Amino acid sequence: MSFLTSFSRWLGRSAVLADRTGDQLVLPSSTIVENTQTLGPDSALQLATLYRCVDLLSKTVATLPLFVYDRDAAGQKILARGTTLWQLLHDAPNGRMTPSEFWGAMMLNLMLRGNAYARVARNGRGDPIALWPLSSDQIVPYVDPETGDLFYEYQRETERLLLPGAEVLHIKDTGNGMVGLSRIDFMRASVNEAARAQAQATRLFANGNKPTGLLMVPAKLSDEQRARLRANFGDIASGTESRLFVLEADMKYQAISLSPQDVELLETRRFTVEEICRWFGVPPVLVGQSNVTTWGSGIEQILDGFYKLTVRPLLSMIEQAISRRVLTASQRASYTVEFSFDALLRASLKDRMDIYAKAVQNGVMTRNEARQLENLPPVDGGQLATAQINLAPLPMLGQVQGAADAAQDPIAQ
Repeated sequence: MSFLTSFSRWLGRSAVLADRTGDQLVLPSSTIVENTQTLGPDSALQLATLYRCVDLLSKTVATLPLFVYDRDAAGQKILARGTTLWQLLHDAPNGRMTPSEFWGAMMLNLMLRGNAYARVARNGRGDPIALWPLSSDQIVPYVDPETGDLFYEYQRETERLLLPGAEVLHIKDTGNGMVGLSRIDFMRASVNEAARAQAQATRLFANGNKPTGLLMVPAKLSDEQRARLRANFGDIASGTESRLFVLEADMKYQAISLSPQDVELLETRRFTVEEICRWFGVPPVLVGQSNVTTWGSGIEQILDGFYKLTVRPLLSMIEQAISRRVLTASQRASYTVEFSFDALLRASLKDRMDIYAKAVQNGVMTRNEARQLENLPPVDGGQLATAQINLAPLPMLGQVQGAADAAQDPIAQ
């Protein structure tokens, strides 16, 4: 690489992508739009689209059960019920929160700040026994310049804690590997545009949801008469509880409809919905935006794309972070942590039954295994895997059919 190329890259270097020691930065070093106000989570979440995107992603992830699997001698995964890891990750992350509450808080920080943190409490053997969420706004990742180790400085009121990496579950969004980028700060221009459009729309429709109008008078008025007329008949335009207005001396009132600028404002508000959804990878139709079609013409295709392209990568990122930063080395050799993505089908009885039918008919699972997933008791003979006769090899069709007929003939038995 030439010196000029290196120097030009140095001038345009990115603070968040740089390899550096000390405090790790998550904010953009510059902005592409001037005079954009920095809106914190408290302000940004007042935008309905942004709130819905964060709420949708948080609840989707938070309501999925997190399973811990052990491996037997044959390498098969079995549920590790009864272990401390199962109790921690599936039943209760700490003494005050349910799993849904814990992961909802973690996802809120991850979606807005690009980083979610939780303190990992461990027993004397080093095994994790509790997870306590930490505010992303109160923690700063720090790389020791001498050892290269990653620490986390947490400030709470007057208390300052310096936590080693082994005591922190750190889930990172898109970033340089050390930290995730603060999404809400990088989308500052889009958030400002949406906030200004909402403020302008509020001013437009503040006066009884009526546009302004013209009061025509067949005479020239003095300044005093004009002020008095404006005070007396201003209610016509602004809207009050009155229902009847009397105009005298050939006065005429003409309402003014929405101007082209006002119509453009409404279109801008619709555009900002799509713009914010792009930042979060959420289809606009899922946040209530009408007349928008993506990823196919039906809601099933849209949901399928949302689950595959947005939710599944999030789950994989969280699973890997748990395995790397919560489990000990010995636990990683034996246990696997996975979200049950199939739990999304719980809302659709038809989809579940279709999947069970195909799995049972093709011998993928037994009837009792399917019944267990539906919390139904086992039945006699349901532990045997079965398959349709027409799936047998062609040379054996006669033998299979004859055996099936014999099994159903009581005389032959």
